[in-house]
Amino acid sequence: MGEVLALLSALCFGSTHFLGGLLARRADSAAVALVAQAGGTVLVLGAAPWVAATEVSPAALLWGSLSGVGTGVGVVFLYRAMSAGAFSVVAPLSDVAAVALPVLVGVALLGDRPEALTWCGIAAAAPALWLVSRSDSDGGGGGASRIAAGVRDALVAGGGFALQFIALAQVDPAAGLWPVVASRAASVLAILPLVLRRPVRLRLRPAVACGAVAAGALGSLAIVLFTLAAREQLLSVAVVLTALYPAIPVLLGLVVLGERLTRARLAGLLCAASAVALISLP
Repeated sequence: MGEVLALLSALCFGSTHFLGGLLARRADSAAVALVAQAGGTVLVLGAAPWVAATEVSPAALLWGSLSGVGTGVGVVFLYRAMSAGAFSVVAPLSDVAAVALPVLVGVALLGDRPEALTWCGIAAAAPALWLVSRSDSDGGGGGASRIAAGVRDALVAGGGFALQFIALAQVDPAAGLWPVVASRAASVLAILPLVLRRPVRLRLRPAVACGAVAAGALGSLAIVLFTLAAREQLLSVAVVLTALYPAIPVLLGLVVLGERLTRARLAGLLCAASAVALISLP
């Protein structure tokens, strides 16, 4: 059951990121992220009282809040990356970072000892990042000119999502959905300073605002499904299955937006898929 929940979470994450990325091309990415997270907060807040919670400890709420900081950073930078770069580039890059970083944190801080295949997967992430992040043109200029648009923001987004996954996995199941409420609220607070610098950013057209709320609702559902999956399954398995979400924006970017893949990027995507698979096998 945990595997099914994680895959459903991936479907929701992929759909919300594709929708959010499209909206970020029509309005300010931070404003879209703020409205989305606010809408998702209201949804989870309405659902939380209906889910059993035998003990809502301060620690559970703190872990939830920490995950929300990661979510806020992740969505802002992912939407910014998608507003500037190709979905088929930025989504896999954020995914590789989101999967590899929790493993490295486990090794450095939690005493985890990954299998050899896991290390092979982490090693495969390096060429994946290099190949996918290359610009369409190989000529002219220095190294910076050969970095595709949105790459740096995508990597920061991956770091945010890694924090989101790590923190959510520490939440006590007895707290029900209240840590998710704390997570959503913290994500709003994390994004708010970015928007308040220029209040004009909040002026979204009604259609964009409604779309952002819908994206936030899907994102909240994805978080709930991941939280439930992590309780049913090993964290490593839940994270990697959920991290399959870039398949959605990549495929939709190719089919709907007509994005094209160079040979280098295709090879990079294959390396990224191999990295995720190898990390998940143990």
